[in-house]
Amino acid sequence: MQKTEFKIVVYEAQKILELETEDQELVRKSKKVLSKAYAPYSLFNVGAAVLLENGKIITGTNQENSAYPSGLCAERVALFYANSQYPTVAVKTIAIAAFHNNEYMQNPAPPCGSCRQVIIETQTRFNKAIKIILYGEKKIQIIEDAQQLLPLSFSNKFLE
Repeated sequence: MQKTEFKIVVYEAQKILELETEDQELVRKSKKVLSKAYAPYSLFNVGAAVLLENGKIITGTNQENSAYPSGLCAERVALFYANSQYPTVAVKTIAIAAFHNNEYMQNPAPPCGSCRQVIIETQTRFNKAIKIILYGEKKIQIIEDAQQLLPLSFSNKFLE
């Protein structure tokens, strides 16, 4: 039996100004849309901003529903909209911010498993790495390739 290990590389910044200008704007947009989230049950608002290769920025927020799990996370709202409106344009970066009870999270809130799979599906679709920026008041985490969030993700490669 052979042992295989997976390495995950996460960059951390303490302040938004440490990010590239393009990434700063994306984080600011993810924070700005938080107020549009519909989260009456969890009071956990999430905002996502997706930068496309053509320079367009698409935002999304979580949308809860009393018939759980009929709601949808901010990441999937933004990605599904981007993929439906710009089906031939790759996603370059996604920034995610969250707050609870109207306070930004101190530490970044990573995407759920379903969102990770959707991000990876989008990355696979265009065969281009998607950078993920997770905003927290104490630190900002940057992952250069979505595959690192879910190293054993499901894909059509298993059918080969």
